[in-house]
Amino acid sequence: MSEIWVIAEKRGTQIHSSTYELLGKARELAQKNGSSVALALLIQERPTGDTFRSLFRGGADRVILAVDKSFERFDFGPYIRVLKEMVLQRPPEVILAPATSSGRTYMPGLAALLGTGLTADCTGLDIEEGTGNLLQTRPAIGGNIMATIKTPKHRPQMATVRPKIFSPLGEVYSEHGEIVDFPVRPELVESPARLLKFDSIGEGEKGVQDAEIIIAGGMGLRRMENMAPIYKLARMINGTVGASRKIVDSKWIGHEAQVGLSGHTVKPKIYIAAGISGAVQHIAGMQTSEFIVAINRDRNATIFNFADIGLVGDATEILTRLVEAMEMEVRE
Repeated sequence: MSEIWVIAEKRGTQIHSSTYELLGKARELAQKNGSSVALALLIQERPTGDTFRSLFRGGADRVILAVDKSFERFDFGPYIRVLKEMVLQRPPEVILAPATSSGRTYMPGLAALLGTGLTADCTGLDIEEGTGNLLQTRPAIGGNIMATIKTPKHRPQMATVRPKIFSPLGEVYSEHGEIVDFPVRPELVESPARLLKFDSIGEGEKGVQDAEIIIAGGMGLRRMENMAPIYKLARMINGTVGASRKIVDSKWIGHEAQVGLSGHTVKPKIYIAAGISGAVQHIAGMQTSEFIVAINRDRNATIFNFADIGLVGDATEILTRLVEAMEMEVRE
């Protein structure tokens, strides 16, 4: 039986939500071509039974487990060497990984070692009738068109998928599955790289892909110092600061905060777009947010077409007044 692999994304020893999103999609694809679904997990210590159970419930038929202390932090060389050996033992038809910072790093290297192709940052996946080829859809030409790519002559077919594009299974797949231990030989994890420093996201803070509330700034703010009320509001409501591409390109904030096709796809409960006009590339990265608030001086800005609430006015002034009102409420 052919097999579809999902490579797990983790945060420390916790399985990241993007893994379950891909398991759900892999399960759907497997039903179309009669495949089974396997999860490849590289981790620093053996997971608990509850972790395995959640993976089987999420759609995995089997978990291929590689345990080594070197996997505590991502290291490109050991990752691709171990994954290559895992693949060669039982070659899958398809390999999927989240398009996170680590997934975008190791998947091209793994594809090169395996002599196959890779489609990056997919927003759609399907199985072609008749051939069984994986149809890999992604934005192209600056997001102005959607291209569907096939890998008809090489296997495995490989793709990274943007988090928040797909949803986990809505019902339990199975309570049980197969656990396969992959022996990690020392030479596979040898690395000339040494970790000098690791700065994690502050306690209680989240990256934009994991955030439930995002306050994003755009060039309508005009000056970098006008980002101040966004940071204040984010702290007050336990939100995360996001940004448009132009803000990032202007060095007002780091790329980790960028929302859009060239940044991160997000799906928060609340998305506040402050001074963002609504370029197609940005809209593609946040339009699935549950509730969208748009603040812009231009009443004809495209962002209002996607907003649940639209406020016409200066974004800095409106956010400043909102922060002041909340501070007053707290004092009282």
